[in-house]
Amino acid sequence: MFLHILLLLVGFILLIKGADFFVDGSSSVAKLIGIPGFVIGLTVVAMGTSAPEAAVSITAGLQGSNEIAISNVIGSNIFNLLVVAGTCAVIKPYKIEKELLHRDFPVNLVVTVVLFLMALTSMTFTRLNGILMLICFVAYIAFILYVAFKNRETQTDDDVKTMKPFWSVVAIVGGLAAVIFGGDMVVDNATEIAKALGWSETFIGLTIIAIGTSLPELVTSIVAARKGESGLALGNVIGSNIFNIMLILGLSSSITPIPVDTNGLINIGILIGVTAFVFVACLIKKGMGRVVGAASVLGYCGYTAYLLLTTVQA
Repeated sequence: MFLHILLLLVGFILLIKGADFFVDGSSSVAKLIGIPGFVIGLTVVAMGTSAPEAAVSITAGLQGSNEIAISNVIGSNIFNLLVVAGTCAVIKPYKIEKELLHRDFPVNLVVTVVLFLMALTSMTFTRLNGILMLICFVAYIAFILYVAFKNRETQTDDDVKTMKPFWSVVAIVGGLAAVIFGGDMVVDNATEIAKALGWSETFIGLTIIAIGTSLPELVTSIVAARKGESGLALGNVIGSNIFNIMLILGLSSSITPIPVDTNGLINIGILIGVTAFVFVACLIKKGMGRVVGAASVLGYCGYTAYLLLTTVQA
């Protein structure tokens, strides 16, 4: 048991540091070839912070651990909305950009509802569902890039660390390798711990793995909040949540269909409720204040208690 816990922690470290190197290397290459900084943030950084979830869910799907594959994404999205965005609001209340509030947040809500309807239709995320999500994901990214380039303004990219081309490639390849290897370690050892303790894979995926793979979003957003840039927190959360559903679940279910049980449907329903709550709260105030932030964090504590009562046993 101790060895599995140790290897689980090592896997998380590889996931987080691997994603960090991947983002640094990709951002450096993007700057070297002249891609604007705002496009880097919308694409490379969002994909980089979602890399741990991708590694875990795709690996779990390939290994037949379907409960982990779906619960990791759902758990991560709930954690992102309630804890990441909520904690940053507690540190410093923030306003939300109009474009994010009226375009990307509604997209996140709609995508989550569509996910629920897909699961409800056949109790399985089929390969066709996965392919459709990937097509929608490509269209969404293409639209974001089109709007970004169309409305871009002259700006500096001094906040982006530039490395030499060789080291940029090394960082990308090495970071990606660490993410993949770390994801494999997390899935293998979390599954063994769950079996040893009699816990369900659903509980492990919704809590331990979801929190562990969401650490890049949490760390990035808290650092931004401490620097007085709390508004970046929700943008990071919304972008990552859309990536998690459309790209990660799309890839996972395209590789192998993922069955969804009643608990899975309930948790997707909870995610819809959480997304709607945060969206409406932010829409009313044009941002997130300390009261809503604190309520969100307390809400996650309540959700965890619910999981302990309903899904902890295999």
